[in-house]
Amino acid sequence: MDKIMRENREGKQKHDSPLVFAANVTLDEATAHPALLVSERGRRVTWQETCQDLPSSTQRFSSIPCVLGQLRINSGRAYWEVEVGDMQSWDLGICRDNVTRKGAFIMSPQNGFWAIRLYDGEYWALTSPETSLPLRERPLKVGIFLNYEAGDVSFYNMTDGSHIFTFPQNTFYGVLRPLFRLWSSDSGSLTICSAEGECTDVIHKPTLQVK
Repeated sequence: MDKIMRENREGKQKHDSPLVFAANVTLDEATAHPALLVSERGRRVTWQETCQDLPSSTQRFSSIPCVLGQLRINSGRAYWEVEVGDMQSWDLGICRDNVTRKGAFIMSPQNGFWAIRLYDGEYWALTSPETSLPLRERPLKVGIFLNYEAGDVSFYNMTDGSHIFTFPQNTFYGVLRPLFRLWSSDSGSLTICSAEGECTDVIHKPTLQVK
């Protein structure tokens, strides 16, 4: 991790933004698709077969099973790590706070999404069109590094320290938030590591009625 952070800092010395820091990311349950169960501590998201009966909200994803992080970023640098383990499918990245959350949409930079994907054993960057990512080692933990002023978002395999992908430079505006997506009940769970590096959590037992 230290090597990656050092390279990230050295590669961006021409920018005057603060040094990268470990962000304390938790999940925003108010944005979670009804099929996604957020843990009590807000660090783990799991797919459940029966959707929760949740109140309608403009903040909640209703068509694509996503959830956003509580963290809102509009300046500086930040990174966080997500434990993916042996999950079969996921999307990870960032998005604008005001992205579309209802109906059909494509996750791409043009629509305010910067993310990578594992699906059916293959890794992709959600560029337009998508970019195939041949990885030398399967990541068990993914690091997301954001430099707001430089318009850079990069992804690293924290298992072997290798670089996964950096999106072409963007001009960010407005608030950005961490993005997480599951695909099905076979997806498993995504767990956000704490700023201290802990990647454990407790699943919260829902008390809401279900459909």
